[in-house]
Amino acid sequence: MLTLTSPFETSLHRLAAGPKLLALAGLSIGLFTLQSLALIVAAGGAVAVLYLAFGWPFARYGVAMLRPLWPFLAILALWHGWTGSWALGLAIGGKMLVAVALANLVTMTTRLDDMIAVVERVTAPLARFGVQPRVLAVAIALVIRFTPVLMDKARQLGQAWRARSARRANWRIVLPISLMALDDADRIAEAIRARGGL
Repeated sequence: MLTLTSPFETSLHRLAAGPKLLALAGLSIGLFTLQSLALIVAAGGAVAVLYLAFGWPFARYGVAMLRPLWPFLAILALWHGWTGSWALGLAIGGKMLVAVALANLVTMTTRLDDMIAVVERVTAPLARFGVQPRVLAVAIALVIRFTPVLMDKARQLGQAWRARSARRANWRIVLPISLMALDDADRIAEAIRARGGL
């Protein structure tokens, strides 16, 4: 499994996970209440400055982590361009980019076990309703960890397709990627059971 934590140490790494996740939730809610495109661009600029404040290597690493978002932004742009609502498309795309960049900043500067501990503490009251906080926390951790793994496998599968065919892969690699995901999930479940479960 891959880790999303940045290899470049910053002062944000020393902050506790709880306040960072709380700040992320508050900023995300505030961001999605913005209606003005100018304010959304200003928020994006502020996040870019925040990344750059921790050094160029850290900022470049953060931009690389955001690369998988570009296809979704392109689809948004094409759709809203086709429907003639460019301003709305730019606003939605801008909000998405800023929100993901903020979330990325938190995951890059927070250890996964610290985030799991916060999720367990927050969801502890749900135990009386039958929800197991540990299971929920581990499930969230697995999603965070496996997202870049699956994306990397999809990239490798796309490269293998291009090496063997002149046609574009498109939907043809969806089934192999789905089977890879199920296979990985099966192996992780076996590993968890072998270690005594949760």
